[in-house]
Amino acid sequence: MSAPGREPEQPSTPVPASHELGFDLPAPASVSPARAVGIVIVGLVVVGAAFFFGYLPRRHDRAALAAATESAGRVGLRVDVVTPKIGSSERALSLPGSVQPLEETVIYARASGYVRKWHVDIGDKVTEGQLLAEVETPELDQELEQARAQLAQAQASLVQAKANRQLSIANLQRYKALGPSGVVSQAEVDQRQAQAQVDEATVSVAQATIAAQEANIRRLTQLKSFARVTAPFAGTITQRWVENGALVTAGNGQPLYKVAAMDPARIFIQVPQDVAPSIRPDVSATVTVREYPGRKFDGKVARSAGELDPMTRTMNTEVRAANADGALIAGMYADVSLTLPSPHRVFELPATALMNDAKGQRVAVVDAESKIHLVPVVVERDTGVTIEIASGLTGSEQVARLGSAEFVEGKLVDVIR
Repeated sequence: MSAPGREPEQPSTPVPASHELGFDLPAPASVSPARAVGIVIVGLVVVGAAFFFGYLPRRHDRAALAAATESAGRVGLRVDVVTPKIGSSERALSLPGSVQPLEETVIYARASGYVRKWHVDIGDKVTEGQLLAEVETPELDQELEQARAQLAQAQASLVQAKANRQLSIANLQRYKALGPSGVVSQAEVDQRQAQAQVDEATVSVAQATIAAQEANIRRLTQLKSFARVTAPFAGTITQRWVENGALVTAGNGQPLYKVAAMDPARIFIQVPQDVAPSIRPDVSATVTVREYPGRKFDGKVARSAGELDPMTRTMNTEVRAANADGALIAGMYADVSLTLPSPHRVFELPATALMNDAKGQRVAVVDAESKIHLVPVVVERDTGVTIEIASGLTGSEQVARLGSAEFVEGKLVDVIR
């Protein structure tokens, strides 16, 4: 135990013998207590400086950011709003169409025979009732002569039947007069009465035969009139198959001519479903074809099918256009421009207001309390810059001009006035 007031002795470090190293080692350096305290103080100063210049500014910045975020949350998003405008009640559209004749038919022979002569060819303009071709009908002529002879025979039979009826009536009257005196029997009277009835029926049969023969003659005469093939309506001959001397038979086996009337011309268009309810007769239309640049044919809607094609969801519609000079040719491709009234009121908004996601097409409406409400809408037409809303809005709403994914139902926003 060491004496009081004396520092304890430090254990000595073994020092290698000088003969092991070959030289003498210096004595170990010792740090004084004052120097050690100075080193500790300098270290504390360095750590304090690092804390003051590094951690505190960052903490201040984080607190400021949190305060700004909290303030922004309280104030809400800044939103520019717009009021929907009532869109135009008319819609202009251009549809492709096909030019067709007003009337078109294929003419067949109604009477069998040989073609004596044809009078018109393709491209010829014909009027209603104009002679197109003549057909020789020798067999029909013979049938007509036979029918006339049978009519004369029936008329002679009628004269004979009437004479027999008169004789029967006279004999019946004589027998009835002699019956009460007993000269003739009642059986003979009954026989004469039956004969008179038979002769009366014979007259009726002869009259019916005459009527049948007259009807047959009218039929053959009318059929004979079809030997003159005439135009059923005014138009243009578009096809001719008949030749002189050709054998033709009654029926639709061999056509003779094809006639088409092209004034006015009919143009058929397919109107889409969204404007089909607006189609009405006499709606004005403008028809153009690329073969006549700059020329417009004025037309009107004549009629519509009244139903949609289940495959294309379009309605077949007929437009008629004046074609006095025949410029429009059957089969032409045409463009038809129409201006149709909208069947309902539409509202116009900037295209940027529309939000389209998994929940459908919606717009953000800001209410009087500056809260967002997401309203589903139906877009009727997208013009690129604007959209036309068919349903979902009343027109008095304040709609966010620019849709955003940050909009949620009930979110508080700052409206830009």
